[in-house]
Amino acid sequence: MLDLTVVILTKNEEENLCKCIESFRGIAKRFVIVDSYSTDGTKLLCEKLGKTNEIGFYENKFIDHATQLNWAFNNTEITTSWTMRMDADEEVTPELVEEMVSKLPLVEDTIKGIVLKRRVYFMGRWIKHGGKYPELLLRIFRTGFGKCEQKLMDEHIVILEGELTTFDNDIIDNNNKSLEWWTHKHNWYSNREVLDYQLKVSNKDDKEELSNNGLNSAQAFRKRVIKNRGYYKLPLFFRAHIYFIYRYYLRLGFLDGKEGKIYHFLQAYWYRFLVDSKLFECSKFNITLNEPGDLK
Repeated sequence: MLDLTVVILTKNEEENLCKCIESFRGIAKRFVIVDSYSTDGTKLLCEKLGKTNEIGFYENKFIDHATQLNWAFNNTEITTSWTMRMDADEEVTPELVEEMVSKLPLVEDTIKGIVLKRRVYFMGRWIKHGGKYPELLLRIFRTGFGKCEQKLMDEHIVILEGELTTFDNDIIDNNNKSLEWWTHKHNWYSNREVLDYQLKVSNKDDKEELSNNGLNSAQAFRKRVIKNRGYYKLPLFFRAHIYFIYRYYLRLGFLDGKEGKIYHFLQAYWYRFLVDSKLFECSKFNITLNEPGDLK
């Protein structure tokens, strides 16, 4: 068993949480579940899973993902050498489990964070194209050396000192919930995106470097620069067209089949067009959005 605590944020994740925890195959010493007062069977499921896993279940009011994660890191008595952040709809592959078991105990002391590759599944299909794979995310860090940067959107785990290394195998994002839930979630995301734009980009206050001089993967930094200095400089609405064409045609998203067509259209066009529509509405009627809270 690895000297590892896995931190998972939940809100009504009864459908996903079990496969996330079971994917670790007993290699994690402890799981920390920080729940924002679920109304489904998430809490009861944690009690059931706690019979075969060491699970600490906590409830805390959700403000935003960054605040909730940092609360989890600082208030749940994590004593293991390593901390790992996972979403409830994610899993670790068997190959990554083997890699973690063989490599994690041997990581040099100068390495404070580990970057993992994530693959996204949509309607049961791996979305390999359109620039979606691999997503490089810093997910494992030495306890006490990592935090989540305080952002409304696209927040990342950062380490405050030390070096990074990258493991070879993947985590999987494979949500079991319906398309109706997916679109509802992205509508919620769009409000957060608009508020983030209002607070940061429009006020020329969004520094592309990761917060507090933290260290992260180059991919995360590059995406933020392209979004803030490139995408948001394009004309409203037109940029959604361009982004979809780039993802679906130039980055070969059409190779992901019917599921990929739905995903790339909704995620690269519909969602971005929705954000622009809300930005237009806010500008026309002088609206400033408030923090939307957790996903209802």
